[in-house]
Amino acid sequence: MADYLDKDKWQYVGKITKVNKEAIEQSIEAGYIPVLTSMAESEDGQLLNVNADVAAAELARALEPLKIVYLSEKGGLFNGEGDKISHINLDEEFDHLMAQPWCRYGTRLKIKEIKELLDTLPRTSSVAIIHPSDLQKELFTDSGAGTLIQRGDKIQKATSVSDFKDLDKIKAALIRDREGLDAEATVDRFIDLLRENPFTAYYDDALQCIAIVIPAGNNRPLATLATLAITKSGWLTNVAENVFTAIKKDHPSLAWTVNEHDENLTWFFEKSDGSFHHNGSVLFYYGCDLRSEALAPVYDDFVSNGRAMLGDSNLEARLRRAAQTANQALRDSQVQA
Repeated sequence: MADYLDKDKWQYVGKITKVNKEAIEQSIEAGYIPVLTSMAESEDGQLLNVNADVAAAELARALEPLKIVYLSEKGGLFNGEGDKISHINLDEEFDHLMAQPWCRYGTRLKIKEIKELLDTLPRTSSVAIIHPSDLQKELFTDSGAGTLIQRGDKIQKATSVSDFKDLDKIKAALIRDREGLDAEATVDRFIDLLRENPFTAYYDDALQCIAIVIPAGNNRPLATLATLAITKSGWLTNVAENVFTAIKKDHPSLAWTVNEHDENLTWFFEKSDGSFHHNGSVLFYYGCDLRSEALAPVYDDFVSNGRAMLGDSNLEARLRRAAQTANQALRDSQVQA
């Protein structure tokens, strides 16, 4: 339903006053796909032209869909370098985007309008801006296309152990899926190490993802990812993407290692500028050249120690050593018995 915007000035241009979602839902339940035009009916039965973007937003507010898809010939939003923006986490990135010199005119207006829309919808709702030819890919595959915009999660940061509001929950997140005979004690020792050394931790409120980065220093030419713990839902809801975006803002260059059998290995390749493979592990890096003086000692450490590089700063290596030691002690006790 609609009312005249200004009958004397604009004549048959209207503003939406109500959405009759029952008719739409009944069509869907009957197996039909409703196709709506940007027209609405006034109380006296007059058809009025309404803004298509406004109509789509009002429909979304009434229906609360999981995803709203905008079709655009450009196929998405683009940054100042002309690169397509694959994902925007509004809670984390909105203010930063609004401050960018390239974010103006249509791009700025579109992001603001989408934020206003998503702020009125469930947090699970998202907006995709894609090219018409990518509609099938967007609807029926996991990879999607164009630019995906979500409210997302505000990423928290901590630069000291005292910054953690609930240290027990942080420890539980670090242990998660890595249970071993000595896992809790190993994480306690890792926390003690953090008390004495600089670091930055990145995590969402629900702790679906936590990453800890050790900054570059005298004996460490590149910032390194000491640990990254992500739940299944963290991967599926783009929390990992949001955390990595926050890391890249603070660290223009970074190195990290991943097991060659990690099921998310492709994602890590996408986040890196290059990689090295050695003895079942992969060293990833971004922000530095292959011949970089900063990368050379990191590569040597990786070849010599594999995923145990960084020594005690590497939580995965600590947990693996602890598990191996505990298992060996258990076997020895069984032999003696």
